[in-house]
Amino acid sequence: MLIQWFPGHMAKAKRQMEESIKRVDSLVYVLDARAPFSCINPEFDDLIGMKPVLYVINKCDLVERSAADAWLSYLRSRGMTALAISSTVGKDASKVLAALRDINREKLERNRQKGVNYALKAMVIGMPNTGKSTLINALCRGKKTVTGNKPGVTKGEQWVRLEGGLSLLDTPGTLCHSMKSEVVGLHLAFIGAVRDAVVDTTELSLEFIGFLRQNYPSTILSRYGAEEVGTPLEVLTSIAGKRGFMKKGGEEDIDKAALALIDDFRKLRLGKIILEMPDDER
Repeated sequence: MLIQWFPGHMAKAKRQMEESIKRVDSLVYVLDARAPFSCINPEFDDLIGMKPVLYVINKCDLVERSAADAWLSYLRSRGMTALAISSTVGKDASKVLAALRDINREKLERNRQKGVNYALKAMVIGMPNTGKSTLINALCRGKKTVTGNKPGVTKGEQWVRLEGGLSLLDTPGTLCHSMKSEVVGLHLAFIGAVRDAVVDTTELSLEFIGFLRQNYPSTILSRYGAEEVGTPLEVLTSIAGKRGFMKKGGEEDIDKAALALIDDFRKLRLGKIILEMPDDER
């Protein structure tokens, strides 16, 4: 299943980011803990340049802590400054602020020696729906930006001033012009980084069933009481029957079952599931 989605507002956002990068000292790069590798946009490489970057593995409450720690070790082993947090947990916000000041310590020290009270500016970047705005709201200790559980909520740049002389620039989630691989596209669609309206949800659910059977066997049986044998379509049909999703005439409504399956994953009803680990083949 090949997934591509790059609407016009993302192209505009990328151009704005290229201009705004000149005005910031560092970047906060937000990754979804369920698919950290897929959330790394190679088109950001030129944008970042030599700016200090803090990688934030966000939504860690959706995966096992051991999995988040494995990704944290992986990034740090490659010389990256990284944190693993849940942006909805208040105490994690202070960790981000401390790490942000730490990666800018040389610039802060130079200005301190000059007697300059310098206000740091940082740009928050990432794929859609990784929790950038939610993180900023946590840092603000209040709702300062528009948030939502679907991609494309943040349409333009938003500056937010924090306590302690720090300003953050929230930017729209931006995908690649073309996905790095079919698997990356699927993982981004699973977590909701790709707008559901442009994806065949039923076909996506069949791909997800295949992933679950390979990596999280018995999950479907445990959640739905549905059999996991047979083709993914037969499994989805079984889920529809067990959930009572029926069309007129008594036929199983697999489209409704597909929506329920993807929604259950995103809302943690299937348990803590991670889509990729550092040692997975890419």
